[in-house]
Amino acid sequence: MKKALLLFCFTFLLTSCNSQNNSSYQQGTDNTLTTTSKTTENTTASDTGVPVINNNVSFPFEENDENENSDVTIPELKKLSDSEINALNNTKCGYGQGRRLDENNCPYGALDFNAQFGKYDSIAINDTSKKTICLTFDQGYENGYTSKILDVLKEKNIKATFFLINDYEERNSELVKRMIDEGHTIGNHSVHHYSMPTLDINSAKNEIIDLHQKIKEKYGYEMFLFRPPMGEFSEKSLAVTQSCNYKTIMWSYAYADWDVNKQMAPSDALDKLVAAAHPGAIYLLHSVSSTNAQILQQLIDELSEQGYAFEVPQ
Repeated sequence: MKKALLLFCFTFLLTSCNSQNNSSYQQGTDNTLTTTSKTTENTTASDTGVPVINNNVSFPFEENDENENSDVTIPELKKLSDSEINALNNTKCGYGQGRRLDENNCPYGALDFNAQFGKYDSIAINDTSKKTICLTFDQGYENGYTSKILDVLKEKNIKATFFLINDYEERNSELVKRMIDEGHTIGNHSVHHYSMPTLDINSAKNEIIDLHQKIKEKYGYEMFLFRPPMGEFSEKSLAVTQSCNYKTIMWSYAYADWDVNKQMAPSDALDKLVAAAHPGAIYLLHSVSSTNAQILQQLIDELSEQGYAFEVPQ
């Protein structure tokens, strides 16, 4: 009865929220990435740290039972036609993993995302039966730290995933080539960094496919992972991504690292990242962060000491 009531509430919330434009990053109360709209009135983060859009819909969907089993079943994957995709809910939601954790330190928000949207080949956390962590970096622009990050990864023999937008590739082709040459995974972060739910099907596909073709032709590399700009998504936009033969990768942990003028003290950031470790973790980091560049080597060492192995999303 409880699960049925929760599902009903989530469905009601999704259908009551209107899509918004002109999105930007905003820090949530739990120091995670949340997204909001400049034109949305009274957009806040709830007292529980759950990202809220328009005060009507939020994700993750929080439950009150702290002992809820975190095991989730991913629905069978089935690609949809354009007509079927057009019929899906296009309510724009801002993703954040939330602060509620299960007994293994896994965020319920990431687990819920997998359970609800796995049928669109979309995940926010990897296999929680394995003590692994994925390091992922969003490459919006270059701030002089990516080379140092790559140096540390090479020294530690760790592979990471770098999500690129078109402008980053155009301005930093040597860094992109180095990422590929050193065995890292390149992910698609769209051409223009638009909010995907605000686009029609053809425009959304072009945001993915145009960058895909460019990277393929220039580097001989085929991307297959997509991270929605600003973490904004809808059921429809996830299905569009799947129709392009891409897998959507969100994250199970992020902290406020993207503002170059408000960098967290290295010791504080390191403590947060180490304390947040959990099986199947996908960390979202930004290479513009001077703090991330400073602490990456120690972060890898401390997580390795805890028994974590590093992998890239498959």
